[in-house]
Amino acid sequence: MVSEQTIEPLIVVGVDGSNHSKEALRWAVAQAAMTGARVHAVMAWEWNRNPFAIGPTAAETVDAEAVTAEEAARRKLADTVAAAVGTSPGVPVFRRVEQGSPAQVLVDASKEADLMVVGTRGYGGFKGALLGSVSQQVVQYSAGTVVLVREGADEND
Repeated sequence: MVSEQTIEPLIVVGVDGSNHSKEALRWAVAQAAMTGARVHAVMAWEWNRNPFAIGPTAAETVDAEAVTAEEAARRKLADTVAAAVGTSPGVPVFRRVEQGSPAQVLVDASKEADLMVVGTRGYGGFKGALLGSVSQQVVQYSAGTVVLVREGADEND
C-alpha cells in the first residue's frame, strides 16, 4: 500500500524586529491560515570580528561574542514573533536564526519556500526609500514568488 503524504506549502518571512517585518509576519500568518501553509520566521545576524584582536584570549573572546550575538538575535526574533502574532497564534510560527547577511540568508531561504514574504523596508538609514536594500535584493534574487508588505497594510491588501 502506498501512503500519500501531503506536504504543506512553506511561507518564509524575513524578520528583523522592525514594524515592517511585523506587518509581513502578520500577513504571512493570515495567508497560512487561509492556505494551510507552514510559516518560518527567519532572522539573520551578522557579527564582525575585530581584525586587531590578538593574544591568547582573542579566540575565546571571539567565540563568546558570537554566541552572545546569536543569542541576542534569538531573543529578538522570539520577541518580534510574540509582538506580531501573540504567543499562541492559530498558525504555528517556526523561528529560524541564521548567521550571514540578511539579504543572502533570505535569498537562500527562498530556495525552499513556496512563498517569500518581506516588509518593504527594515531598519536601514534612508527613510525616504520605497524599498529597503534587503527587500530589494530579495525581490531581485529570490528563487520564487516574493510578497512585499508595507507597514500599515491589512491582510486584505
